[in-house]
Amino acid sequence: MTSNSPDAIPDWALAAREQWHWRGQSRPAFAVTPAAGQVSVWDFPRPPRIVADTREVVIRWGDRLVARTRRSLLVLETAHPPSFYLPWDDVVRDLLVPASGSSFCEWKGPARYWTLSDGVRRLPGVAWSYPQPLADAAVLANSVAFYPTSLDCRVDGASVRPQPGGFYGGWITPELVGPFKGDPGSAGW
Repeated sequence: MTSNSPDAIPDWALAAREQWHWRGQSRPAFAVTPAAGQVSVWDFPRPPRIVADTREVVIRWGDRLVARTRRSLLVLETAHPPSFYLPWDDVVRDLLVPASGSSFCEWKGPARYWTLSDGVRRLPGVAWSYPQPLADAAVLANSVAFYPTSLDCRVDGASVRPQPGGFYGGWITPELVGPFKGDPGSAGW
């Protein structure tokens, strides 16, 4: 650890931060050039930027409403489609139960995972949150993000595609161009 403070970043996380070659200052030659109205994920910064988004986000699990908001926070990070963080107040909280496992993001801190459960069905590890994020991500403390793979996630009515690879939780919306982290051959991005 770099210090004894609760916000201390482990040395391995600091080393992980330094490894990234692409940091949003220039788009690599293999990146898709955005057309009018499009956004390249290669223009997003690293460290990530967190921005408010007022588009309507609706998440459904089959016929069950899981969340509806116009108060999302987007985490914009080089090569990644944004992860959408929704305020807990706009989520049907009683559908979420703690899941096993944890992780530590070098930018956001310790993550907690959540399972959707309606008493009959379960969707394990479908969401994550940062209840005690690092200082630069403090705004995420009262929100939760969802992997869109097994859910119907929509942004202003448009269907979301999941970020490739299964590990990352980015939402690919129609305006985004890549390639995206998680695609084959992207391990070093």
